[in-house]
Amino acid sequence: MKIKIVPRSKVTVSRRSRSKYEILKEAISKLQPNGDAIRLEYSDQKELNSIRNVAYTFNRENNSKIKSTTNASERTVFFFVER
Repeated sequence: MKIKIVPRSKVTVSRRSRSKYEILKEAISKLQPNGDAIRLEYSDQKELNSIRNVAYTFNRENNSKIKSTTNASERTVFFFVER
């Protein structure tokens, strides 16, 4: 077996990596102040935490003010932008 070190730029990726939360990121980017909200259903607390992490990371990266609220009985989370 021969091992050779090559620059990363020479390695091509045939498949684009895509997050399962990419759709959420796109929807969050379209939110307007005092406009519509996004409603998501989640299955457990772990998924809710992941969804919120996506939103709060978006806030940090884009200097935005996306907020959330949950309805535990219906297992839904809402994202919105206030003024």
